[in-house]
Amino acid sequence: MKEQRSKIDASELTLNDKLVYINRVAKVLKGGKRMRFSALVVSGDGNGHVGMGLGKAAEVPEAISKASAEAKKNLIKVAMAGSTIPHEIRMKSGAAEVFLKPASPGTGVIAGSSVRAVLEAAGVKDVLSKSMGCSNRINVAKATILALKALKIPAEELARRKPAAKAVEET
Repeated sequence: MKEQRSKIDASELTLNDKLVYINRVAKVLKGGKRMRFSALVVSGDGNGHVGMGLGKAAEVPEAISKASAEAKKNLIKVAMAGSTIPHEIRMKSGAAEVFLKPASPGTGVIAGSSVRAVLEAAGVKDVLSKSMGCSNRINVAKATILALKALKIPAEELARRKPAAKAVEET
């Protein structure tokens, strides 16, 4: 059974957008090349909420605004343990794989470009990371978002599992 998550209302939060990557794409036609742009934007409040958006358009500012709007639609809540994450996690998106590990206070964000942008937007202050496989910025950012989405708070997870443990003991 899949857990149903409620949508996070972006209007209630003060979000900061960070442009991670702009890609220029050329389509070759009979009359020449047609240029278009794609933009990757990460949006977060620095307090446990983060979202990522990809926008495509003929003009750079239009692509950025589309990506920003999509990032605000795709906000997630990040489980935090103080200024770090509660446990290690490894996640994959496409051929890009990201490994996140909690760090002691004062360590800072030890991460590459896309991972750093996502973690800083989420408000994670102390974390160690390793990006493996493909270095595609879009897939690395997606893998980081998926990893943050999959994080669980240990106390809540234990409370969720306890009823199952009691049912086994009674039989």
